[in-house]
Amino acid sequence: MKLISAGDSVKIPDRCTVKIHTRVVIVDGPRGTLKKSFKHLPCELTLQKKSIGIKVHFPKRKDVACVRTICSHINNMFTGVLQGYKYKMKSVYAHFPININIINDNTHVEVHNILGEKFVRRVNLLPGVTCKP
Repeated sequence: MKLISAGDSVKIPDRCTVKIHTRVVIVDGPRGTLKKSFKHLPCELTLQKKSIGIKVHFPKRKDVACVRTICSHINNMFTGVLQGYKYKMKSVYAHFPININIINDNTHVEVHNILGEKFVRRVNLLPGVTCKP
């Protein structure tokens, strides 16, 4: 049996504003603005009063799966502009002990002895990124 259409909707939170233009979704919130393009997917995005509608006409199996993926991406955008994200990185080793130093007011990271090399790798952190031991 062939499907005529498949769709879903995403509720827009109160403190967010959304703009949709040619399958490009722009979400504004208290923590900033996020923009994501869904032009590579054969879908129809519509903006209602308090929700975003996602619809695919005559979908194949992978197109039906993309509907839920788009919903998840948009929900993650709402989370990013409302609460933000916190990433934790853990360094592990099997044989050579790795040493990591945080320098210059938590804006640079030095990695020593990775894979037993004598070369010291220095990483400059992006603006707005903080590093704690």
